[in-house]
Amino acid sequence: MFESIKTVEKQYAGHIELKQKQGLTKLGVEKNANWHSDPKRLAFVLSRYKFVAKMLSDKQKVLEVGCGDAFPVRIVLQEVGSIHAIDIDPLFIQDALERFDDQWPFTCEVHNILSAPVPSKFDAAYSLDVLEHIEKKDERIFINNIVKCLNKSGVLIIGMPSLESQTYASPLSKIGHINCKSGSDLKSLMQDYFDNVFMLSMNDEVVHTGFQPMAQYLFAIGVGPKGIESE
Repeated sequence: MFESIKTVEKQYAGHIELKQKQGLTKLGVEKNANWHSDPKRLAFVLSRYKFVAKMLSDKQKVLEVGCGDAFPVRIVLQEVGSIHAIDIDPLFIQDALERFDDQWPFTCEVHNILSAPVPSKFDAAYSLDVLEHIEKKDERIFINNIVKCLNKSGVLIIGMPSLESQTYASPLSKIGHINCKSGSDLKSLMQDYFDNVFMLSMNDEVVHTGFQPMAQYLFAIGVGPKGIESE
């Protein structure tokens, strides 16, 4: 199969063949910046998507709110049926569409969830590193409009930096982080919208059930949206 390509170990010849056929994959505009300025951050971000993928495994129709450049979407696509990704920034959506790969199909569009829900129903939704950018006065509109996109047994995963971690955040990060929360505050907010809320902590790429005030990052998993009638 790879007779014309002579790597030292023959099983790697396919890597060279793939490069020759379709070139090397480009990072998304955000992830490219991570790779240039803080490569380990890219590992942390991708591990958050791995967690979401495993939590939502076998869900057929999934919504991502605040997808940014959508580079990690295919990690979740390995476990779910389909993904519709939205973001408020047209430049990020344009970047995602320019890198679209037919082997990893998903849909994406410019949409502000604060303005209205997405006009469709989903089995699950997730939003990573977004809520901390939403003004506190708008946070309930944000959560409520996502919940309106879910079916009666829907799941929502919110991931965000913890309030306690902001002591160590970079000046650039702090510009956008206007609404970080403690674990108890995030759980309290989510409990207003879901029958069950499960909290997990994260430090670097490790997800755990440890002491929340020492967590760098928080996950809240809401299960069973309140106020949604049987369909």
